[in-house]
Amino acid sequence: MLFLSSRPPSCSGRIFARAYTTPSSLTRAEPLISTRRALVREKIAQIDAQGPVAPSLIDSFGRRHNYLRISLTERCFYCMPTDGVELSPKSNILSDDEIIRLATLFVKSGVTKIRLTGGEPTIRKGIVELVGRLNELRKHGLESIGMTSNGLILHRHLDQLVQNGLTHLNLSLDTLDPFKFEIMTRRMGHEAVLRSLNLALASQGLKFKSVKLNVVVIKGLNDSEALDFVEMTRDQDMSIRFIEFMPFTGNKWDKAKMVPSAELVSHIALAHPGLTKATDELNDTARSYTIPGFRGSLGFISSMSDHFCGSCNRLRLTADGEIKARGVVCLPFDDL
Repeated sequence: MLFLSSRPPSCSGRIFARAYTTPSSLTRAEPLISTRRALVREKIAQIDAQGPVAPSLIDSFGRRHNYLRISLTERCFYCMPTDGVELSPKSNILSDDEIIRLATLFVKSGVTKIRLTGGEPTIRKGIVELVGRLNELRKHGLESIGMTSNGLILHRHLDQLVQNGLTHLNLSLDTLDPFKFEIMTRRMGHEAVLRSLNLALASQGLKFKSVKLNVVVIKGLNDSEALDFVEMTRDQDMSIRFIEFMPFTGNKWDKAKMVPSAELVSHIALAHPGLTKATDELNDTARSYTIPGFRGSLGFISSMSDHFCGSCNRLRLTADGEIKARGVVCLPFDDL
């Protein structure tokens, strides 16, 4: 009921208006639409006056959900399958006002962490202003705002995003080889991603707290680069997170191409015998490791070989307004 009741008047008005699209009926429809919107606003005001439905969101498995991922768009620069995917009509995508309203309801019900995803969130118009509006929810208990990005145009907005409240960043980069990058992504842009990464690392401080690099490991394609990625943590305060290759529509998944996390840990330990298991954060998807003398850390996300559904605290709001709980519909690896 929380989610059904939370649709803002703008959305209800759009749906209602679709029934009156002929020119002859537009004049008759206007008073009805106005009345409908007034009723919706009144209902929303009544709901808001009641306060949160519950002080926390606990599912039937006893998991407390305090982490909300919001998909801002279904579109991306390069992560789509070669044969494409069916995208929702633009009119079905949540507006900024709808996102803020839903985020407010979640935060008032115990969500303390929000992460913006996609598609690619940086291609959404008004992304900087939207982060600023989300940052205002700190007065209701929000503690952090993160983003997962492919980094291609992030460098254009990062300074403003941090100023407006962005605190955590996950960048996706599966290879350090520019030529291989073009093969994997079907476009140029490797230099732009590294530019975003370097800017993010330079921006870390009191407000901007964390930079993580997501690397999906595929046998025979980029698994030979694992130690090169590890080396990046020697002098940089960042986390490299190795993610097992997961199946999803259009990615031609093959079990033979998956490198289990345990195998990767063993491989890295041969080169770095001091590799040490670190304490994992509560509800974290990654198993954390450190190497003595290295500033950064490593994480291994074993989505296929060692599931972590039992401790999952994530909810997902899709770009068209659907709610998904992890454990019911697991998130794709670019949304971790």
